[in-house]
Amino acid sequence: MSDWNPEQYARFTDLRLRPALDLLNAVGELPQGEIRDLGCGAGAVAPLLRARFPERVLIGVEQSEAMRAKARALSLYTEVQGGDIARHDLGEGNALLFTNAALNWLPDHKTLLPRLIERLVPGGWLATQVPYQHDAPSHALARQVAHDLAPKAFPETRAKPHVRAPRTYAALLAPLGEVRVWMTEYMQNLPPAAEGHPVRQFTRSTYLRPYLAHFEAEGREAEYLAAYDAALGEAYPLEEGGGVWFPFKRLFLTLRKT
Repeated sequence: MSDWNPEQYARFTDLRLRPALDLLNAVGELPQGEIRDLGCGAGAVAPLLRARFPERVLIGVEQSEAMRAKARALSLYTEVQGGDIARHDLGEGNALLFTNAALNWLPDHKTLLPRLIERLVPGGWLATQVPYQHDAPSHALARQVAHDLAPKAFPETRAKPHVRAPRTYAALLAPLGEVRVWMTEYMQNLPPAAEGHPVRQFTRSTYLRPYLAHFEAEGREAEYLAAYDAALGEAYPLEEGGGVWFPFKRLFLTLRKT
């Protein structure tokens, strides 16, 4: 799969930042220690973290080389490190592990989340939010269209997501600290798109990536996008003027280590 496209992802920065701000507002007072922005991307959350914690060591961790370059250019992080969140050495002195819309790409949260909490100092915080859109039309149609066009490559239309039910996280993490889990649905007003359905422009830089990689390699990207656009038009009718209201659910989790 090709690297992340920072420019495409940044087209909806304001909409993607609102959940990050809501998550940060749920974090309480920190003990002494470092802050790590896990899956920091191009550094969109860095201004929020730096404004809230101006004197802290702030380290970004990002697997994408293109995204890391953008994040470093902001000069807000103390350091930006390359690495996979699931395997990266996070050290021992973390007051806050903050991860915005990144853990949904990683499997085995039952193992991953306790591992992250182990890297917190006593009183430290884990704060994460992830999309909870697996069964929404925006995501279900992406899978269905891929299956219809390439059933051998995409045999399942209900592939099991990495993100689990809220109660699963609450039960898993309650023994490890003071945990809060909640859901929010954001009504996002997407502007008209110059090409394709507005929802497609939103999902293109994230959820669509594995499907686009496959169909691009086969020379069928335009065919896939046309079918996806048509399906989206039924699920999300355009408003007058070409924009659309796009409901988007997100799951939030904070834990203060005891």
